[in-house]
Amino acid sequence: MGSTHNYLAVDLGAENGRVIIGTLEEERLSLVEAHRFANIPVRLSDGLYWDVLHIWSEIKSGISTVVSRYCKQLDAIGVDTWGIDFALLDKKGALLANPFHYRDKRTDGMYAEAFRRMTRESIFENTGIQFMEVNTLYQLLAMVVRKSPLLKTAQTLLTIPDLFNYWLTGKIICEFTNATTTQCFNPHKRDWAYPVLGALGIPEHLFRPVIEPGTVIGSLDLGVANEVGTRRIPVVAPACHDTGSAVVAIPAEGKNFAWISSGTWSILGVEVDQPVVTEQTLKYNFTNEGGVFGKWRLSKNVMGLWLLQECRRTWARQGEELSYDEITYMASQARSFQSIIDPDFGGFLHPDDMPDQIRQYCNNTGQSVPQDKGELIRSVLESIALKYRWVLERLEEITTTRFERIHIIGGGTQNRLLNQFTADVTQRTCLTGPVEATALGNVLMQGIGLGHIESLECARNLVRISFPPSVYLPGESKEWDQAYGRLLEVIKR
Repeated sequence: MGSTHNYLAVDLGAENGRVIIGTLEEERLSLVEAHRFANIPVRLSDGLYWDVLHIWSEIKSGISTVVSRYCKQLDAIGVDTWGIDFALLDKKGALLANPFHYRDKRTDGMYAEAFRRMTRESIFENTGIQFMEVNTLYQLLAMVVRKSPLLKTAQTLLTIPDLFNYWLTGKIICEFTNATTTQCFNPHKRDWAYPVLGALGIPEHLFRPVIEPGTVIGSLDLGVANEVGTRRIPVVAPACHDTGSAVVAIPAEGKNFAWISSGTWSILGVEVDQPVVTEQTLKYNFTNEGGVFGKWRLSKNVMGLWLLQECRRTWARQGEELSYDEITYMASQARSFQSIIDPDFGGFLHPDDMPDQIRQYCNNTGQSVPQDKGELIRSVLESIALKYRWVLERLEEITTTRFERIHIIGGGTQNRLLNQFTADVTQRTCLTGPVEATALGNVLMQGIGLGHIESLECARNLVRISFPPSVYLPGESKEWDQAYGRLLEVIKR
């Protein structure tokens, strides 16, 4: 690791996309954000879509900016994105339609149809993935039920990062970590779950062979290289699922830790050597997603900062632009534990007015209704932390292990109030950072793929040295214990 290496990470999230330069020099990592753009879904009369052509244009602009202004010598490019969503290509490799957004309502009610065709138990046994109606499996089933003509024309299904890797290189591949999020993949066989696809009437020919994270896909397409003004740089598949990349960048030592990837979604989990597909994990609706170096992420999603994002968007539409720092400060000044919500209540998935939906929830559950913004946001943050405790307790029950510390990574680590709440409610030491875990993990897997970094342990050591974590120690727990009892009551309703 004596030489200087520069990697370009394309990091696409549900709110924005970034093109980031990662530099490895003298056994230290640094990041520079070269290009940022909004990732705004588009609503049409027939549903909610991602604007992938806009994203593709911004990716190319970002690469061009990096090459012309920052760094002419790049070792590689890697792409990571959210999971679940997908694009369909025809037999000539042309995009058939803009991909739907996972929050589109067309999957509502698809559980009943899926379980009519195959039992819940059998689907879980074959996939090991938590049940969420936004999953790829139910998006495809919705197309089957509606007799979408696209399924007759489509030749290939590509998840979102696979689509951009295809446009970057001309190579059609399916990367492992993102494939495992679809609920169309069998973790035991490390191949597509063909019995599930067959039972639900989903065309099996759409699914292509899967490659491992760290694989060099190929070189940048000549036409794209000429357009952005660079040579044919190697394109490496990192952990293409953003959580998979983020977990690579956990600055942990040893094995006795849990982690929270904190962002639009919060994902709480641990690393395991084998997928845990049992009656317990089915009962608690946990998931087994693929990691790197043979690891699996045993975890569960919690509706995270999406709740704050939607409140903020609603207030902006009403003419009041508030920063995250401003609304978090309001929450810090509000009285604690006035009302408790289940962050994963179905009505919060795609509301038109999140503050109103939260107030309705509190009223319907017989609780005090938040009267101002500070009270409402404090209830949200306290409730997210309380749900973390619920997930952690289930996780420790499943693994028969007590996890002594929690690593919190991702953009949500900037919310210090939520970090402290998490330490208080779980009574565990919480270590936060890096903020840019996803981009770092992307960069690290490029370095590993090219042989510049030896192992996952070496990668995490680099993160510890380059981005020392902040520490949150647990405080008084009595009030949190009482509030946790209230969460258990609202979950039962």
